[in-house]
Amino acid sequence: MEELLWKCDVHNDQKLNMFCQDHRKLCCSACVQLNHSQCTNVALISESVNKKSVDMQQLSIDPQTIIDELNMFKSTQESSIQFVEESYSEKLQEIRDMRDRLNAYLDKIEKTTLKTLGEIRTTLQTSLKKDVDNCSRLKNELQLLGEAVRGKRRGKRGREGKKSKKEIKFIASIKCRDKIQEAETYLMENSVKVHSSMIFLANIDIEQYLSETSALGKIVVMKPNQVMTVKKNAKYNVEISGDRRDYCLIRGICSLPSGHVILVDEDNKKVKLLDQQYSVVSHCDIPGYVRDICLITTSEVAVTAVSTESVGNNVSLVQFISVLNGQLINGRRFQLKHDANIPSGIAHHHGALYVTSGSALYHYTLAGTLVKKLYEDTGFGNTVVKFAISPAGDRIYVITNALLTLAMDGTLISTFIDPELQCVQGIYVTPAGHLLVWGCISYFGSSSAVIQVDREGKGKLATLVSQSDEINNLMSVCCNSKMDQLIVGREHDNSILVMELQFNM
Repeated sequence: MEELLWKCDVHNDQKLNMFCQDHRKLCCSACVQLNHSQCTNVALISESVNKKSVDMQQLSIDPQTIIDELNMFKSTQESSIQFVEESYSEKLQEIRDMRDRLNAYLDKIEKTTLKTLGEIRTTLQTSLKKDVDNCSRLKNELQLLGEAVRGKRRGKRGREGKKSKKEIKFIASIKCRDKIQEAETYLMENSVKVHSSMIFLANIDIEQYLSETSALGKIVVMKPNQVMTVKKNAKYNVEISGDRRDYCLIRGICSLPSGHVILVDEDNKKVKLLDQQYSVVSHCDIPGYVRDICLITTSEVAVTAVSTESVGNNVSLVQFISVLNGQLINGRRFQLKHDANIPSGIAHHHGALYVTSGSALYHYTLAGTLVKKLYEDTGFGNTVVKFAISPAGDRIYVITNALLTLAMDGTLISTFIDPELQCVQGIYVTPAGHLLVWGCISYFGSSSAVIQVDREGKGKLATLVSQSDEINNLMSVCCNSKMDQLIVGREHDNSILVMELQFNM
């Protein structure tokens, strides 16, 4: 260790022997000659020791503090490396899914075009075959009549036979004349027909667009602390005829990579699927009041609900729902095993499911096995309701009367309170890690505000929605799959709000 301490960091083959007071640097002879020849306070280390006192106790504390900070930063960066890999895999799958959809669209277009080609071919062939059949018929009939006129057909013998033969010739000649006239008319009417050929006029717009397109989309690197802003909003009605209430209560929102959006409508006990234009295209009924939603796979979600199937015995459950051919399909479900009078939040990360009970946060497996309780607040009321997990999987953000940032084992890292939110109600983390928190601006009002908090959960970056925006009773927030719109669900409102989202570069 002593040998290592005496070695010069700049000139590895030299030993430290001098100290420059001007630059507060340890030096070897080469350092003095090259970099400190003009300095006025350069002395031997043996002389400097007597002049400068060293607080060894403070030195032992300072390195340990830095070491702890380095370890924390190292752990964060390692998590970020894993997150980058996961993000890469997710985006790779999205690109492949998009390619599959494009292939399906092209297959459909090709099938339609080939169907049209076949129908035209059948029409042409049918018309031509009809002409061939008519020609064959007229030809055969004329041949028979011609033979009859020329007397080649043998009939009865004797006087009656001669008389009959004359009559037959007469009849045959009249019929032959009529048939010739029919054939001539047919030929005249159809002489204008020419050979038909089919020409394929390609839709060059498709080929030209593809040839001029260099990529399936943009790859954008977003940072969690990149400030977001919103402007103008539009309303989209999400009420359907089967709703049991006169209003909707959109408790949770989830975006699918396909661009579809899924809403949980608590009071109507429904989960609703919206297309890319935010029109309701499918729904499924849930046996209870739906509380929240999270993405499990690219085509499957899970919701929490309080089941009311059994009178006087409410059951808290997790219901899995799949999206298949544009329809919502109820799948398996399991009952929550902890005391969950009000199951509120739900999130999924790496095969682990997290659920809140109103006073605690629990870790479950996807099969429904309770792993452990991660965090609990035994204060008055519903203290642990909404929460979110960072995309890197290294932090859990929990809403109580403040924003709590926890490690994945439930250890409290930080607490943040913003005076703009008198009553904190919800939280959302974008796929890129942007952290949004919302709530009421006063305890007795309905006006809502949405703020952006830094990734560490320690400070506000911006206010996205304020009192001046006049957005009341906000219940849920989510970005669309393109990350260019913010979708807002509210209480006692049959519409969702969609705001244009921008990022300050």
